[in-house]
Amino acid sequence: MNVQEFLRGDLNLKDFYNKFYQELEKANKKYNLLVKISKGSGSRKGKLKGLPVSAKDCICVRGLQSAAGSRILEGYKPPFNATVMERVLKEGGNIIGKTQQDEFGFGTFSVNSGFGVPKNPLNSARSCGGSSGGAAGLTAALDLPHIALAESTGGSISCPASFCGVAGLTPTYGLVSRYGLIDYANSLDKIGVMGRGVWDVALMLSIISGKDERDSTSLDRKAQDYTRGLDRGVKGMKIGIPKEYFRGIDSGVEKEVWKGIKRLESLGAKCQKISLPLTKYALSSYYIIATAEASTNLAKFSGMRYGASEPIKGNFNEYFSRVRSKYFGQEAKRRILLGTYARMAGYRDQYYLKAMKVRTLIIQEFRKAFGRFDALVAPTMPCIAPKFKEIERMSPIKQYMMDVLTVAPNLAGIPQLSVPCGSVKGMPVGLHILGDHLQEGKILKVGKALEEGK
Repeated sequence: MNVQEFLRGDLNLKDFYNKFYQELEKANKKYNLLVKISKGSGSRKGKLKGLPVSAKDCICVRGLQSAAGSRILEGYKPPFNATVMERVLKEGGNIIGKTQQDEFGFGTFSVNSGFGVPKNPLNSARSCGGSSGGAAGLTAALDLPHIALAESTGGSISCPASFCGVAGLTPTYGLVSRYGLIDYANSLDKIGVMGRGVWDVALMLSIISGKDERDSTSLDRKAQDYTRGLDRGVKGMKIGIPKEYFRGIDSGVEKEVWKGIKRLESLGAKCQKISLPLTKYALSSYYIIATAEASTNLAKFSGMRYGASEPIKGNFNEYFSRVRSKYFGQEAKRRILLGTYARMAGYRDQYYLKAMKVRTLIIQEFRKAFGRFDALVAPTMPCIAPKFKEIERMSPIKQYMMDVLTVAPNLAGIPQLSVPCGSVKGMPVGLHILGDHLQEGKILKVGKALEEGK
């Protein structure tokens, strides 16, 4: 049963959820995909009619631990719901739990979680990807209707979607409210969706998008039905293929992505190679901006208000340092130090402001490209999901390099959709579809055409 069949059917929710939670607990025991499970029976109301919905651990759910994958927030149960959760509940969604992630979103493989590492259900020796690894892994593991809410800062939806072979949509920055999201980097964070298919993510985007007065970055856009027009195809659409996105990727991945491009051409799309030369500056710019914002955001976790605390001894700086040293993970500490350095007097102009100028140029480069093309397509990730033993051998710099294909679209705040387009060594390969700001409808159409044209 898929999501559409669930919504059409006259189900007995009690019987459905008896089976669902049995399968959920089996999957979680085997792959460690959820931090917390929340058992409810749902109700056949609204557009979701009791559909199971999971939330990444950084999205606040009232009364349910929301820790962003960090021990420093262990035990924190928000007294409120994030806006996206309010909208899901209003439409009859049933929140089934909080999915695993890298601590505060710091990672590409979900190996930096304070609550254990999720395993890829397609091959448990391999990573789910990150930082929304639990969301993608759960979507792939459950052969039952379910949609996952996730979050992306530099590729945290697209990467795990690619590694787990599911559809992952990162919307235009500001289209979906960030109220109730535990921040990584404010100017980059976006709440998005993962599902078994493109229709599923289009449905959920229709529910969670729209203006929210509680979020100052929320765009003044009315909600719309993104499921309408999905089947119109790509005939006559102009699609650009940035050559820079094919450098340094695995040959098997490249081969499968080109097969996907050829399928789009066979369906009537007009594909053309283009150049985005500023791509080479995106990774360094992203990590300067993201870590600078993260170091500021994480300063509030001082052991004084909520989350982890210790017996008060010494002065504030000693107490503050003791709590943060004990409860932050290694990668969180690394990014706090990097970001603090980039913001220091004497270095701010040299690093942070230059990175922001590069970001503006990247936005302009994408805007120019979308003046000629309806969408751009490229590999989502440079490789298939790596094995954990391979990740252990990677230096932090090599791990950061894995984001090379996803950070530029995230810096620009444009919508992006990863859909499966083939496989290598039995593991899925993702094709990344990029669109201009607020052109989610176009990239969803491309994704749906690719999905049905296999």
